[in-house]
Amino acid sequence: MALQFAPQRIELAIGGMTCASCASRIEKKLNRMDGVTASVNYATEKATVTVDGAITAADLIATVEKTGYTAALPVADTPEPPERSDPLLTRLLVTIALTVPVIALAMVPSWQFTYWQWASLVLAAPVVVYGGWPFHRAAAINLRHGAATMDTLISLGTIAAFGWSLWALFLGTAGEPGMTHAFRLTIERGDGTGNIYLETAAGVTMFLLTGRWFEARSKRRAGDALRALLELGAKDVAVLSNGTEVRIPVEQLAVGDRFVVRPGEKIATDGVVDEGSSAIDRSLLTGESVPVEVGPGGDVTGGTVNAGGRLIVRATRIGADTQLSQMARLVEDAQAGKAEVQRLADRISGVFVPIVIALAVATQGWWFGAGAGWTTAFTAAVAVLIIACPCALGLATPTALLVGTGRGAQLGILIKGPEALESTRRIDTIVLDKTGTVTTGTMSLAAVVPAPGVSRDELVTLVASVEAGSEHPIAVALSDADKSPVTDFQNIEGLGVRGRVGDRAVLVGRIALLRREDLAIPAEVEKAVADAEAAGQTAVVAGWDGAARGVLAVADTVKPSSRDAVTGLKRLGLHPVLLTGDNETVARAVAADVGIDDVIAEVLPADKVAVVRRLQSEGRVVAMAGDGVNDAAALAQADLGLAMGTGTDVAIEASDLTLVRGDLTAAVDAIRLSRSTLRVIKGNLFWAFAYNVAALPLAAAGLLNPMIAGAAMAFSSVFVVANSLRLRRFRPVT
Repeated sequence: MALQFAPQRIELAIGGMTCASCASRIEKKLNRMDGVTASVNYATEKATVTVDGAITAADLIATVEKTGYTAALPVADTPEPPERSDPLLTRLLVTIALTVPVIALAMVPSWQFTYWQWASLVLAAPVVVYGGWPFHRAAAINLRHGAATMDTLISLGTIAAFGWSLWALFLGTAGEPGMTHAFRLTIERGDGTGNIYLETAAGVTMFLLTGRWFEARSKRRAGDALRALLELGAKDVAVLSNGTEVRIPVEQLAVGDRFVVRPGEKIATDGVVDEGSSAIDRSLLTGESVPVEVGPGGDVTGGTVNAGGRLIVRATRIGADTQLSQMARLVEDAQAGKAEVQRLADRISGVFVPIVIALAVATQGWWFGAGAGWTTAFTAAVAVLIIACPCALGLATPTALLVGTGRGAQLGILIKGPEALESTRRIDTIVLDKTGTVTTGTMSLAAVVPAPGVSRDELVTLVASVEAGSEHPIAVALSDADKSPVTDFQNIEGLGVRGRVGDRAVLVGRIALLRREDLAIPAEVEKAVADAEAAGQTAVVAGWDGAARGVLAVADTVKPSSRDAVTGLKRLGLHPVLLTGDNETVARAVAADVGIDDVIAEVLPADKVAVVRRLQSEGRVVAMAGDGVNDAAALAQADLGLAMGTGTDVAIEASDLTLVRGDLTAAVDAIRLSRSTLRVIKGNLFWAFAYNVAALPLAAAGLLNPMIAGAAMAFSSVFVVANSLRLRRFRPVT
């Protein structure tokens, strides 16, 4: 009888990938193993593998290493020390310093002093070898496995240009004293012995290394969301031991330990309240705008804030089992499923590279067969490789991103990278978190309804005075009101507060509290409470002298710009959906106010991810806008994540676009700007290839003049930069 193995999930950290096709190659190799289902993500440099058999992590690592890459089990999530140096940045800076004079000498004939060509060789050689090493290494790995990517073309083109130059300098006439590159734009056949292309070899390396550095910088931030999420937890905790408090690191906390949480402190871990009552601010985790009252037996979550009285909590879950850690895993899982970065150039290169290589070989064979000799045949073949290597490709994405992101920053929009742009053209649904995104996220006074015979000022003053003594977050809504001294203050768990203001004993809280204390409830007060709850507001009832004296309705108010923003999103062809952890009544009231028809309420953080996935499974391309920790996983799962800059670091790091202003109208401009930037990038990529493709017939015909090649390269780069600069003229419509 065959042994049955339960499926297990293994994650691997992958190293050495340089493009999306690398991830695809590793994925295919792993999936060929029996009982293995693998998904490799280039952006996060991780492989998620489900193993249904006797395969071990060591087997998976060995398979990845045979493919030419590195793999290892990821280390535990710990804060990473800041890097003291960036090897890729060092390589880039050295390359720039050496390349700029090489290009200047080649393109300005008046600067070409005697033996300038040898000075160029001295400067260009380290660039091609040291600066271009990442491309050469990747090309060698691809070659061993019979694959070709942009790295292959870059490596071949730069080595061909450098090799041609060496041949011309040492065996041809290019090394003679007084040699210059005359500025002639004529088409003529030559044997190439007097031409050097050091500026092409060095320039292509510099431009593409610049693009690689921008990409690497974006990828390094992929783990910041997880680190920021884990840092939300408490660092230490006051544990009760034999009746005394002992403060220990939170990592030493064990299930069953009883610990103290004072007002304003974070709750160290998930647990149950043993003693005390308080209001718990859970907005960061759940999105609920109103703090939740808890008492003995009530559940509390690690990372939430005690906004009221002193609590003694018994730990029920610690470490990786807590809700905060589970949310960190949700963010990581959602990020692992994102689209791979920069696939467009590799898709083109998958066809373009083999064609160019075949054309170069065919060109050499045709010329040699026609009796032109090895020199002419080799010259024409290498010319094909040089002109095919797209110099402007290195500028195509970085320049558009630089201009687009710069313009976005002026408008309060931060675009993280090219992967953030791919979905903007296709998104058809935008999910909007309520608290802090559509609404302000803070309580404010919505209505004051005094009972007959009570003045509005008297009602507000008495309620504000008693609530201020409670330190309850609802008191924020009344912070500007006049207050009087309070004595005999008492917090009544889960219901409200009482206190004496002057000669009056005032009771403030839920209507159930006043009924319990046998205060008379006038019909006007009953109606005001019902109206407030129907409008999605929180009704605070006040009473004294044996009767309820009025109602104050507080609510999380809608941002003034939210209605216009929703209208603008609809004009872009997007279907808005309001998603919130708040109750259905509150959500419907807010949605009606801003013009949203589709509402999904009372959802937990994991449910938010599930909602986004469900919409995606229905064939929708989903954008998500949010600001809280509870939104981070959904922002990462969405095809396009938009974080409000007034929100948490976790939400911002998990998103693709950040709206610094915290204004939802910026989302409209963000999508428009992203779409414009994507169009420019695609246009740049097209022309970066088009110039080279147009010149390929000249190269194959042996008519490639060095100045034509240089001019084509320079003009394509100038065109790409000029095309990108058009983004500076982007104007917001809001």
